[in-house]
Order: sequence, then C-alpha cells, then structure tokens
Amino acid sequence: MKKFYVTTAIDYVNAAPHIGHAYEKIAADVIARYYRMRAYDVRFLTGTDEHGIKVEKSAQAAGKSPIEFCDEIAATFQKSWVNLNLSFDYFIRTTEARHAKVVQSLFKQLLDQGDIYKSTYTGLYCEGCEDFVRERDLDENGHCPTHKKPPKAVAEENYFFKLSKYKPAIKQWLETDNNAVRPEGRRKEVLNQLNDPELGDFSVSRSRKSLNWGIPIPQDDDQVVYVWMDALTNYITGCGYLTDDEQFARYWPADLHLIGKDITKFHSIYWIAFLMAAKLPLPKQIFAHGFLTVEGQKISKSLGNVIDPNQLVQKYGADAVRFFLFAGTSLDQDGDFSVATFQDKVNAALANGLGNLQNRCLTLIDKHLDGIIPDCTPIQDVRESANALHVVIESSMEKLEYMKAIEGILALIDLANRLMNDEKPWTLFKEGKKQEGARCLYTVIELLRRIAFQIYPFTPKLASDIWWQLGHDGEIDKIGDERNDGFFDMVPAGQKVRNSGPVFMRIETEPATAK
Repeated sequence: MKKFYVTTAIDYVNAAPHIGHAYEKIAADVIARYYRMRAYDVRFLTGTDEHGIKVEKSAQAAGKSPIEFCDEIAATFQKSWVNLNLSFDYFIRTTEARHAKVVQSLFKQLLDQGDIYKSTYTGLYCEGCEDFVRERDLDENGHCPTHKKPPKAVAEENYFFKLSKYKPAIKQWLETDNNAVRPEGRRKEVLNQLNDPELGDFSVSRSRKSLNWGIPIPQDDDQVVYVWMDALTNYITGCGYLTDDEQFARYWPADLHLIGKDITKFHSIYWIAFLMAAKLPLPKQIFAHGFLTVEGQKISKSLGNVIDPNQLVQKYGADAVRFFLFAGTSLDQDGDFSVATFQDKVNAALANGLGNLQNRCLTLIDKHLDGIIPDCTPIQDVRESANALHVVIESSMEKLEYMKAIEGILALIDLANRLMNDEKPWTLFKEGKKQEGARCLYTVIELLRRIAFQIYPFTPKLASDIWWQLGHDGEIDKIGDERNDGFFDMVPAGQKVRNSGPVFMRIETEPATAK
C-alpha cells in the first residue's frame, strides 16, 4: 500500500488557537483525506510546541506551573481541531517523555560526531522569533520587523550546531529538486539565504540562567535544548523514531511538511541540516503557505480581531469554515477572512448551488420514480465533461492548488444545474417522456456522486450526507479500497434514495451595521 505522511507546524501554547492556526491544520487535513480516499496508508501529525521563553513567561503570568499551563492550552488546541473535524492520527506534545528521549538522543549523536560544539556567543536575540537577529535587519526603530519589539543583547555559553558544514549539501538538494521547497518563490528565498555568509553555525541550547523550561542537555545540567532542535524533531518522534521501528520505516520520510511562510528558513535549512547530520532521509516536500488576515488586517490581540475557530464552528458548522478558507485564495498566497464574504460564498456554493441541486433531484425521483434510481445510462457528453473536470481536480489537489480544485468542483455543480435547467425533467415527466426524464435525473445523480467524492476532503460531513441520501450504506472515504477507479463507478440502478431534505441549509446573513 502506498503511504502518505503529512505534518503541520506545531503551535506554541502561549495563547489559545485562532483562525490562522486553523487554516494550516485544515489544509493538512484536506490532503490527508484526499489520499485516504485513494487507499493510501496516511499518517497525519499535528501538535503543540510547549517549551521556550514565551511559554515560560505566559505560565508565570497565568499563575501556573509551565506544565499546568501547557496541559490546559494543549487541550484547547486538541478540542478545536476535533470541532473542525480534523482527522489527525496523532497529536504530539513536545513535553512527552518519548519526545525528550528522541531529542536527547539526536543531540548526543551530533555532539559525539562533532556536529555540535560548545562556545560563547554575543548577539541580539528576539524572543518572538526565538532566534538571533542581525542589526541590519531591524527596522528604523531598532525593532524586529516581525514582532515590533527591540531584541535583547545576549552573551551566553551555548552549544552550537555546525550549519556551515552542511550548507553546500543543502544548496545542492534545493538546486537538484525543484519540488523540495514550494512554492518556487520560497525555494529561491532559501537559496538566497544559503548564499549569505552571515548564515552560519547557530545555537541549539540555552543557559538555564535565561531559560529553565526545556529538555535538559544530557550530561550538562546548566543547559536546555533550544527550541528549534526540540520543535523540529517532533516530525520523527511522531512517526516512531527510536520507539517504533516498524512505524518509522513505514512512514519516514515525510511526504509533506506543511508550514507557514515565516518559518521556511528553519524547516528548509536547520531541519534539513539536522537530518543530514543524523543520516536520515530528507522530507519529500516542504510547502510554505501564505498567512490569513481578518478583514484585511493581520491577526492581532491589540487589534481585537482574533477569531476563535470554535465560535465559527458553533455558529456556521465545520464544513462551511473548511470550505470557505480555500475557496477564494490560493494556498501559496495570503488569504483573508471576512464574515460578509464568508456568508455570501458559502450560501452561493453550498446552499444555493449544491444543496438546492440535490434536493430538487431527489424530490423528482421520489415523485416520479418512487424514490428508485432508474436503470439508465448517463448522458454521454455530460459524463465526458465530468471526466475532464475530474482530471483537472485531481491534478490540482496533488499540487495543493486547492482553490483550482474547488473551482473544478463548482464547475461540476454548475454542469448538473445547467442540465436540470436545460432538460427540465419535471416537464418531460408531465409530457409522458418518462425515459428521457429518468435519464436526465440519473445523469444528475451520477454528477452528485462525483461531487460528493471531490468535495469530501473539504467538507466531509456534507459529502457523507450526500452519499447517504444517494442510497449508499458504506462510508464515502472507503471507496478507494486499494484502487483509484472508484470515482468512475456509477450509482447502481434500483437503489433507493433517502431524501431527508436539503444537505446544506442557507446561512442567515447578518444585516449590515448602520453608520
């Protein structure tokens, strides 16, 4: 069986999850569900990053111990992802004992072979980035351009990783594999960073004088592992490294690391260097997605525009949220969340377009065919058009071009609606042309079956409801059954439909605020 191992970045637990966190996790769930439907052995990993200065300070501010604070926030993340109907196989926490074992083992291996050494470093450290920054990269106020705060001058004795040793090999990897880092613009950015002579060896530990909340360095009680060696290593911990050899052999290397564009350097340079040093296979692809804004503004507590995904799910349902986030923006570009746009797009596509189509079709089958799928062949030119769209949708999904895939799905819905409006099966039945009316409805049923398959990764509950109303008893995501041609099957004649009303109810739009 083919395998597909997809991971997300793990989220800091210094604050509760917001819609920006959800965007990436849903994106990973979409591709995980896509490959499961095609009978791949999928492993989907997500989780939380629970060590570091920001977490330690947040715990202090909350009057809790670090682990108490982490337990509380990690549970909030897990609950949010369950509410959004994410199908992750494992939720990793970096405070797990088995993760500490992996990190310490990797650290010791690299130390013993000379890839890690101890030295003293003086520089400017940004707590937000959890990385050292250069003075020339600060803004006009001397602040980190990302976090808008001045970095601190730090002088510490730390352990350092010999990045300089691996830079040529990383550059060769990027130059020989155009798909190693996507989109292409990010790959070029990483290549430019590698050419910077100031990008050299970096710290992989912190002194307990400045940070106590971290994984202890083996045989050195004065140091803890620094965040990037700790955090990035979760990807191998999460598929059994050192704890389950069979699982690790099955899933590693990762097929896709899905991350935000702001941490591309750490994944495409630091993580690759760690793996090279450890003599482990490299991930097949790192995809750095764009950011999500709210009403055109960066998500920020100070702006008061942080959106809790749980509240969206409670009000609109998980499927509506999942669909909208990828229907209007390419994954490699920045997207925006607006309540008005959300309501309009979801109503147009899912309620008016798809929900109304299914309800009309099944109502006519109930009325004129006793609720039984007729014994017909679909209209050939319509089926050929659906086959062509299938190719486009498949290609788009494999490239993570979700917006294009959804455009193809909407084209399928439009194809079915146009067929209904052009053929007018209700008129055909009225005129006694039962065979023609039945063939039209059977063709629409076949299109609905296709639509359910294609939209399933984005809206799993909606797709499952369509599947059930078409009369199927099995689960829609099991159709692959170790073959990829299940999409070209047809709804069997004689199957009874289950018309239980619209599969997606229109969202009541909120009135505009008076000015």
